[in-house]
Amino acid sequence: MNAFSKKIVALVILLNALFTGAVLFVFLRVGSEPTTLVAAWFGFTTVELWALSGITKTKITQGGGEEQWRP
Repeated sequence: MNAFSKKIVALVILLNALFTGAVLFVFLRVGSEPTTLVAAWFGFTTVELWALSGITKTKITQGGGEEQWRP
């Protein structure tokens, strides 16, 4: 995994933590959670991370990655 991928993964984790904190704050103030927004947000970030891992896996198996995968 290259440095760019690591930064993206760290950013997604940070954004998920911030989003969770914001949703909890809204829930404490309003008394209801935005269920659809929560599902959409975590669905989006999950798909993005899966896509990034697929790209990384393809680069490694085709030999275009910076490091070679060895079992």
